[in-house]
Amino acid sequence: MNMSSDQEFFRDTTARFLTEHASPAEIRRLRDDPVGFGTRYWRQGAELGWTSLLVGEEHGGGSISGDGLIDLTLVAHEFGRHAAPGPLVPTNLVARTVSELSADRHADVLAGILAGTTIASWCYREPRPNDGLGKVALEVRAEGPDIVLNGVKRPVEAAGQATHLLVTGRTGNGLTQVLVPADAAGVSIRPMHTVDLTRRFSEVTFGDVRLAADAVLGEIGGADGQVEHQLELAMVVANSESVGAMQFALDLTIEWAFDRYSFGRPLASYQELKHRFADMKTWLEAAHAISDMAAEAVGSRSAGADELASAAKAFIGAYGSELLQDCVQIHGGIGLTFEHDIHLFLRRVTLNRALYGTPSQHRQRIASLMENERGAA
Repeated sequence: MNMSSDQEFFRDTTARFLTEHASPAEIRRLRDDPVGFGTRYWRQGAELGWTSLLVGEEHGGGSISGDGLIDLTLVAHEFGRHAAPGPLVPTNLVARTVSELSADRHADVLAGILAGTTIASWCYREPRPNDGLGKVALEVRAEGPDIVLNGVKRPVEAAGQATHLLVTGRTGNGLTQVLVPADAAGVSIRPMHTVDLTRRFSEVTFGDVRLAADAVLGEIGGADGQVEHQLELAMVVANSESVGAMQFALDLTIEWAFDRYSFGRPLASYQELKHRFADMKTWLEAAHAISDMAAEAVGSRSAGADELASAAKAFIGAYGSELLQDCVQIHGGIGLTFEHDIHLFLRRVTLNRALYGTPSQHRQRIASLMENERGAA
């Protein structure tokens, strides 16, 4: 990606901040923290622009380059390189959706997200048998002046810390999005376990949750296009984060291979490792390229952005996991210890592989999109 001087300064500022406030020692300390990140840390990140890049200036946001999604991927890349804590994806998605559809009605929520004093999350995926990509079974029905929600969402990032939840549900044949206070009657949040040391996920149950109709963002039953774009935005940001983790892990492993000697020679001098590093470098460069291409396509909503976003998610999910596993193995026994840093990045990539659709689900999505294109032709 060719960055402007402003973008380079923005990314460097984020990198310096994370180096100071999200060190491996700090991440290990947060392992048993129920939140997984500090409130002051998140407010400072918001001051740096982490939560406002997808929101227009008229609503208190703004970008560095004029393309907020590209700018957000720079933050995400550094999040991956540091295995940094914080609900980067869901807060940005909710901020964007609220600003575009309900900035006046929910001005206080939006202002809190932008300031980093409020956490909000997106409730999209569901448990089996509705865990397929794009499947939504949670019911949103209209009853007089109210709407009622029934169903379960999991996993939901930072649900336990959120004040508001953007819930995607089904109304008839269409999708509806509702901004639900996390403390609303009928909302139940159950913490889940995850491989990541700092990210927290929950199962959220909605049992006859009744709200006024103005909690709906957009049209009842008309949110399919909104949801599709939100999913693609989430995929782009998660991909950038995974590529950042891949980059750091490979750099760390190459440095180790040159410093570690075996039979009087650096590990990096052995032909088998040279070939493996060549493979890993190829995967990494391809991951950079397809991640950047997907971000540009989704940000501009160009033709084929949906296919490209899924292709990027499938490729990075598959090869990111393989690259990180190889990095662990090349480190030998020390790579399997909790004290070494490499597992922090393996955990991040492993979790990102499953979020917003697995590689297998996205390959199926690509096939379906191509079949629909042929049918339309």
